[in-house]
Amino acid sequence: QVQLVESGGGLVQAGGSLRVSCVASGRTFGRYALGWFRQAPGKQREFVAAISRSGSSTRYADSVKGRFTISRDNAKNTVYLQMNSLKPEDTAVYYCEARTSSFANTLRQEYGYWGQGTQVTVSS
Repeated sequence: QVQLVESGGGLVQAGGSLRVSCVASGRTFGRYALGWFRQAPGKQREFVAAISRSGSSTRYADSVKGRFTISRDNAKNTVYLQMNSLKPEDTAVYYCEARTSSFANTLRQEYGYWGQGTQVTVSS
């Protein structure tokens, strides 16, 4: 099992940048592919970005491609989401999720673990 704790959310103006992080407990962090999902008020949770177990493969939602970058540091048990050129529509609670697989995946039902989320608010 893995426990995930997100941090780094906050309030930022449109056009600004923010980096959110997710630290995982345990010694098996390297066994998991990871993803970031987000949920805005009144909406379903949606895929944002994912990274493979090795970090060599990444996938992005079209809405964030070119603006967001997912990365991981297996030595620190941490996955990051660097968010640039933020827009008001990026406002949401951002969740880190893990799956026991080598491969990045865009489908939430493929992930078995998630954290409590961190709020990102982008003002116009």
